[in-house]
Amino acid sequence: MDMKTVLSTIDTEKVEYVDFRIVDLLGRQHHVTVPAYAVDEGTFRNGVAFDGSSLIGYKSIEESDMVAMPDPATAFIDPFVEAKTMNIICNIVNPDNTVYTRDPRGIALKAEAYLQQSGLATAAYFGPESEFFLFDNVRYASGPSGSFFHIDSEEAFWNTGKEGQNLGYKVRNKGGYFPVQPTDSQMDIRNEMCTLMTKCGMYVERHHHEVATAGQGEINFRFDTLTRTADNLLLFKYIVRNVAAKHGKTATFMPKPIVGDNGSGMHVHQSLFNGDTPLFHEQGGYANLSETALHYIGGILHHAPALIALTNPSTNSFKRLVPGYEAPVNLVFSKGNRSAAVRIPIAAVTPKASRIEFRTPDSTANPYLAFAAMLMAGLDGIKRKLDPRELGFGPLDKNIYDLSDAEKHEIKSAPGSLAEALVALEQDHDFLLEGDVFTKEVIEGWIAQKRGEIEQVERTVNPKEYELYYDL
Repeated sequence: MDMKTVLSTIDTEKVEYVDFRIVDLLGRQHHVTVPAYAVDEGTFRNGVAFDGSSLIGYKSIEESDMVAMPDPATAFIDPFVEAKTMNIICNIVNPDNTVYTRDPRGIALKAEAYLQQSGLATAAYFGPESEFFLFDNVRYASGPSGSFFHIDSEEAFWNTGKEGQNLGYKVRNKGGYFPVQPTDSQMDIRNEMCTLMTKCGMYVERHHHEVATAGQGEINFRFDTLTRTADNLLLFKYIVRNVAAKHGKTATFMPKPIVGDNGSGMHVHQSLFNGDTPLFHEQGGYANLSETALHYIGGILHHAPALIALTNPSTNSFKRLVPGYEAPVNLVFSKGNRSAAVRIPIAAVTPKASRIEFRTPDSTANPYLAFAAMLMAGLDGIKRKLDPRELGFGPLDKNIYDLSDAEKHEIKSAPGSLAEALVALEQDHDFLLEGDVFTKEVIEGWIAQKRGEIEQVERTVNPKEYELYYDL
């Protein structure tokens, strides 16, 4: 929709409120709500003022005035608010209407503009697979007198012996992939999520139970351009969380909430097009990939240690990135190999569906920043003709877990911690600065924010330390 269509829809649909949404540096959405009668053309020209000092990663208190500029193309009717409410995503500008360089959505838009200016392609398409858990209960605390977390799910294998009403059909550890009902107890909930996503303008492709016990699920929605896909991912998370709450459950996209079972990733499919022409397909090439696609892969894998600081930006991310849980810790590419960082889908793939899948990311990433960074890495690979074969990234079409120790030693691995990834980003970020897509200020602010989180975690006493050291 454009501005006039939005204003007309507000009138014809009898919308009572308009909810303007922005996203902070970490990827959390925030909103301010305005009565519909107060929204007019001036709202779209002048924006909505807000206090930028109250959001993580934005401005300090002495320069806190900021403006949210509505993007009418993102408008949809909120399915969770009793009074009819239209939601609109905003870009952030300074009071003088200049671009605010720390606005994550603005960075995504700049990445798309840089792509078009480069002449390498006209559009980049992204398709994330964001996994999540639906728990029936979550409790956690961290303080001077104690630390703990406790989760529960009616599906969890640890509840097979639970007293009281217990109907069985629990999901075995690592045994949750594609079971039918009643083992999959969340079919109706995921159906409801998909229905609402469709009503809000998303195109849902499929959903299913995922590998882990305790209610792990996945819903796939259709790819779109970079910024629009990031918008859709935030809408996706909003719907998943609110439907879960409606059913007395809680949803989390945390990468590793359960010890000893599979974590939740966000595999990101990517491709480039020039108009209607797919640039990643070449019949007869490896996995029918073009040289352009291979160079894009070269850029992703060459810059992967730095990228991971943006695509896996939590300390918990690296509890998922360990061998043995289908975790893509190996910096190699392969067709069909799910333990590789980059997989090339080959089943039922047409020329226009030729794509690469970066499997390392997870949903703690801010999608605007993560997708923009992946695109910039891939474009750098194309411009520099980085060949992943010459750089030692494969292809590796073997079960990596069956390789000898000597063979495994030759494979490069993802950083082992967020601290390592931040060092890599500190040392390798020039590719992000091209076209002023990212700025040094944004990167330095991100690193400082994340090092502060690491410090909090490292200084907190872990219950496991009592088990290991209390009696020494």
